[in-house]
Formats: sequence, C-alpha cells, structure tokens
Amino acid sequence: MLLIFNGLTKGKMEFDLENPLTGFEEHHFDAVSALFASESDHMPSFLAFKSTDVRFCLRRHSLSLIFQAQSAHKFDRYITYLAVNYIDRFLSEQVVTVNKPWIVRILVIASLSLASKMKNVDLSLSDIQRDVGLFFDAQSIHRMESLILTTLEWRLRSITPFSFLHFCMSIFQLGDSSLTQPLKRRASDIIFSTQYEIKLFEYKPSTIAASALLCAADELIPLQFSSFLAAISECQYLTKEELMNALAAIREMLIEGRESTVDSESCSTLTPKSVLDCE
Repeated sequence: MLLIFNGLTKGKMEFDLENPLTGFEEHHFDAVSALFASESDHMPSFLAFKSTDVRFCLRRHSLSLIFQAQSAHKFDRYITYLAVNYIDRFLSEQVVTVNKPWIVRILVIASLSLASKMKNVDLSLSDIQRDVGLFFDAQSIHRMESLILTTLEWRLRSITPFSFLHFCMSIFQLGDSSLTQPLKRRASDIIFSTQYEIKLFEYKPSTIAASALLCAADELIPLQFSSFLAAISECQYLTKEELMNALAAIREMLIEGRESTVDSESCSTLTPKSVLDCE
C-alpha cells in the first residue's frame, strides 16, 4: 500500500494547502462548493480529545517533538502544519491507552515523513530520529505510515483553513491592493498558531480562516473591520454564530500570548499502548 502511495507522490507537483483539490476529479465540480462540502472529513474530533487526558497529553508531547525538529532543521512550516494535522486526525480515530513510550516518537517521524512526501521535500529521517531520541528501522516507519494512511482513509491532501484564504479574501474586497499580502501573511501566522488550541477543533477550517482574516484586519486595518465582518457574515457557507465564537476564541489566544507555546512537561512521562504489533 505504501509503495502505491510513494508511486502516486513521486514526480508530482507538491501539495498546495491553499489549493488541495488541484489536479483531482473534484475540479469537475464547483471548487468552492467542493471545499465546503469536504472540509468536515479533514477535521480532528474535538470530543475525542476532550474525553481523555491521555490523548490530550500525547498530542502535546507529539507537538513538542515536532516543533523541536522544525526548530532544529528549519524545514517548511507547512510540513509541520500537515504533520500535526495528520497526528490530530490519527489520534481522533485510534484508541490509545497508557503503555510503551516509543509510539509518540514513531507517530511523529511517520507523520513528518508523509507530510514531506506530500510537499515533495526530502527530510533526513535519521536526523529527526536523533532529535526525538529513538531510532526505528525503515520497515517500522513504513508500517506506521501505512497505519496512518489507512486511519485517515488516504485523505492526506488535507483541507485546512489555508484552503479558504483566497475565497475569504475575495469577500473582503480590499480597496487598497497593497494591503492584500500583509493581511494574508498575518492571517496565515494566526492560522499556524491556532493549531495549538484543541478548543478550536470544534470549528470548521473555513470558519477558522474567516476568523483569522478578521483578526488580521482588526490589527492592520481596524477602520474596515466592521464592514469586513458584515460582508463575511452574509456568506452562505458560514454560520455567523460559529464565526463570532471562533473569533472570540482566537482573540483570547492572541491576548494571552499562546501563539507559540507548546508545553509537554506535564505529559512527557505518559506512554501510550502500541497500535502497531511490533512485539
């Protein structure tokens, strides 16, 4: 199965998080409608993490290891974002209990490997394994990659908030085109930051995208915030109540300075039960 995946990705254009449906049959339909119709299939479960402290702490430990590797090797942060998305969705579906300490590390390595393949970037897995503190043979990593592929039903072209940025920007109708890129960059930074917050799992990617752009607009062009909010609230694909709730949650996150905080100290001793039969 993994050989099929490697064959599909080899030599292909790199996956663009802002255009996840590029090159696929979904483009025979209206692209925007297809994105909104499919986004729920790419969301982690808020309730899965809320129901157990084990999953919550395993996630924080995983994020700590991923951002440690990203900091050390300076690879594209979109690879990091994709890998975290895979981990969140994987943990949402898999039953994990306390046991063996290596599962978090092999999950991180396999997720980074899959994300790098989607982005057509070569990562040194040996260097990353050195960072996370354990070495695995190629067969074990491939088996974990296969398990992730199966669990996610091969949906690695993740539909994320980045997929909706262009659509939401078009609703804003900026009068000054020079503001487009600064607004998009700030919104993107906010979207990267929202991945830390489990409470935002309950909001769809499109809602996160719209809320991030509103936050960016409030910071950069506050005089236009009210008109932007009115325009985007009328979008047929978005629910105003959810938009306002997500906006409040993101604002709270920004005010409290949680944009770049991953603390796994309280969770680093947890050891989840193996989901691989590698005895």
